[in-house]
Amino acid sequence: MPCATPSSTSGSREPLVFLYTFGIIVGDTHKFQSRATEVQLLLLLPAVGRLMMDCDGYPRVPMPLMCTAFVPGRIDAAVAGISDPDSRAIATAEALYFRGQAALAAKTARPYLDATDSALRYSACFICGYASLSLNRIADARRCLAGILDTPTDEESPAVHATHILFASAASVLLHLSSPYSAEEFYPLAAHLPEGLRLFASYVMAHALYLRGEYGRSLGMAENALIMKQGSYPISELFLHLAASMACMSLKDIDAAKTHFGVAWNIARPDGLIELIGEHHGLLQGLIEACLKTQYPDDFARIIEITYRFSYGWRRIHNPDSGEDVADDLTTTEFTMAMLACRGWTNAEIARHMGVSPGTVKNRLSGVYAKLGIGTRAELVTHMLR
Repeated sequence: MPCATPSSTSGSREPLVFLYTFGIIVGDTHKFQSRATEVQLLLLLPAVGRLMMDCDGYPRVPMPLMCTAFVPGRIDAAVAGISDPDSRAIATAEALYFRGQAALAAKTARPYLDATDSALRYSACFICGYASLSLNRIADARRCLAGILDTPTDEESPAVHATHILFASAASVLLHLSSPYSAEEFYPLAAHLPEGLRLFASYVMAHALYLRGEYGRSLGMAENALIMKQGSYPISELFLHLAASMACMSLKDIDAAKTHFGVAWNIARPDGLIELIGEHHGLLQGLIEACLKTQYPDDFARIIEITYRFSYGWRRIHNPDSGEDVADDLTTTEFTMAMLACRGWTNAEIARHMGVSPGTVKNRLSGVYAKLGIGTRAELVTHMLR
């Protein structure tokens, strides 16, 4: 079945509108003003905690591009519209990273790894940490991710504590390691974050639920966040639609999975935001092959290249830290078929989903068994889903 892909906005004539998500606090209301269009918007949100100010007197926020509302296809204008030079440099690094340019992203963010401003430091550690996985710089990745885990002092503002909990949890969950914080510790502080980061936090919690096998709750978390959002935040929405796709695949709701993936692709494609799709390859369980391989062969090839590069670095931290040995020798196709087999899919179902013959699936799974030194699907489940 072809992917359900809603029409892309990239070819539309919508006016350039993006919104940097902190403005002037007016009583219990935030007054936001776009720095490009002078358009103002009032949102009823709680007052934020203390954050360091940028060059315009606005509170500086972590991952400023993730916290900027813009129309898909206008990411470069969104970055250029951030007037604070340090925040704009971090936003540039974000754009490079999400476009799959790990080396340039790390180079751009590296000067801020020791910044006294927590928003800049957390952003740089997160970007450089994950970029270093793709670059196979494991020692650098460990140092950056350890910097995220450093606990702020009690004197820090609620906004800084919320940021710390979010990024410490993300750094752990995205490596499939236990989070140092519970959702209950984060909830009272969540309102101190801008909307883009709250959406990203919903993704992190949905991902954690997915890893616990709570696929229905994971899907609900992602879809509720998408329904309740007030602005257009392509980076965070891309994360959420990928999480929803993962959950739907594990629930064997293939049509819904393809719909969410189609939306994710329409968000990613206009700006070339392919990194996250490649990073989620195994969890998407064949959606990339089913939706992109034939229709977008060049993009598919780049995404698979990212998958191999990132997953190699990911395993070099995950495996020793978790005491597990996650499928080091499997190709992306073998890994996908193995995951689907573990979820109870028959060879015929896997073949139909991935557009190959049942015989091909049987042969590929036989190769998987040989590589892993196992002989049955029960052993495969034990190996792949532990």
